[in-house]
Amino acid sequence: MMQPGRFTELFFLDETTAFAAGHRPCAMCRREDYVRFVEIWRELHPGPSGADEIDAGLHAERIDATTRTQRHHEEPFASLPEGAMVIDGGVAFLVAGDSLQRWTPAGYNGRYSRPRTGVATVITPPSLTEVLRRGWDPVVPLLHPSSG
Repeated sequence: MMQPGRFTELFFLDETTAFAAGHRPCAMCRREDYVRFVEIWRELHPGPSGADEIDAGLHAERIDATTRTQRHHEEPFASLPEGAMVIDGGVAFLVAGDSLQRWTPAGYNGRYSRPRTGVATVITPPSLTEVLRRGWDPVVPLLHPSSG
């Protein structure tokens, strides 16, 4: 694991957590999801769309090159798709229908009403938020079972 010059093995609670961290499906172990992801990516980003180009685009969306901190963006709560992750007061929440569910490394706990108005600070990078908006339905579970 984590060998120099090799791909990085990453494991996440679920697909929404991976997207919030700015990562795409693996081209080797999740080939079917990867192929579908690339099709959506090409619609969003015409031009080269190999794994290296996608990774570079996602990296630019998730990390501020100057400060090396995680980038966030703002969107109206009402427009957020199922599976997007937001942050409030330093706490991450999953957008799940009409609710927000508190994210923890062990799963989701606590269900809160999703605001109908206002602006959310979104953790999920913009391109991945758009992939979710387009009805992303992976072979692996989108949500951890604790989401209910």
